[in-house]
Amino acid sequence: MADNHDVSRRNALKLLGGAGLLAASGGVPLTLSSASAQTTSSVPNGAGFNRLKVGDFTVTVLSDGQTPPGLLLPNWGANPERQEDFKKALTDNFINPALARNNFNPVVVDTGKNKVLFDTGLGAQAQAGAPIGRLLENLKNAGLSPSDIDTVFITHGHPDHVQGMTDASGKPVFDKAQFIMGGVDFDFWTKPAQGAVSGAIAKNISPFKDRFKLIKPGDEIVPGITSIDSPGHTPGHQSALLASGSSQMMLFGDAAGHYLLSLMYPDAYLGFDADKATVVATRAKLFDRVASEKMLVTGYHFPWPAVGYIRKRAAGGYELVPAAFSF
Repeated sequence: MADNHDVSRRNALKLLGGAGLLAASGGVPLTLSSASAQTTSSVPNGAGFNRLKVGDFTVTVLSDGQTPPGLLLPNWGANPERQEDFKKALTDNFINPALARNNFNPVVVDTGKNKVLFDTGLGAQAQAGAPIGRLLENLKNAGLSPSDIDTVFITHGHPDHVQGMTDASGKPVFDKAQFIMGGVDFDFWTKPAQGAVSGAIAKNISPFKDRFKLIKPGDEIVPGITSIDSPGHTPGHQSALLASGSSQMMLFGDAAGHYLLSLMYPDAYLGFDADKATVVATRAKLFDRVASEKMLVTGYHFPWPAVGYIRKRAAGGYELVPAAFSF
């Protein structure tokens, strides 16, 4: 990506629509398993996408870009009584909060019958030199086009997950796709009585309400992909579980929080978690499950290329172990 040190923090706030999107993830070694492509792309793995196999499914993690350097604390670790612990943990792991960056990682899963996009990035926010909104560019690098996507699943209604739904003229980018979202989160974001309708929702979700299929936790998104109840970050946030043969992968969305602080401190919450007690319980449950089952995972804001495993730490809490990456 281009050098973005000339983008000011003020511009970044404007571009990203709020301090919550400025948070950060630091550098983690390159990761992930490579696999044979199901597309005709001649661009090597790593050019804005990370392709791997989960059973017979092809999973392509796509970079929507990353923020300029911004403030990690307190947004990505908001507990006031834990700030010194958080600072030490970051320092011990070679992360400078003032220089850390936040990543955005939509995912396409090709099951052989369906091509499902999970979340849509920041879309037209990629203006004024911002290093974000790169989903379509990197989708093309991966040998895919918007018309290939037959299903778009939205984990929750935050702007960095829905703004890529439409183009600059307000038309749907994924015009052939079925839109799917959890009913609780959809209702919260689209009904003023339950939650303020943000500009991102007003432009990207509300005009297409009739095209959305609303589901409950545990419902099938497409065959082989099931929604997972993961509330707290937003009222009805849903993650997703891929299952192909004996292989599984958890797509956390934002349910996992920060890849370092949320794992090391399971009682931690984010400054933009809607229900802090609920999200702490959600993360503890999800982390325990994927660690116990040694399940591959990806998180929307994990450091690129954003795939790995979670294991329990001897000192308490959990840690992310990056999967091996191959070009």
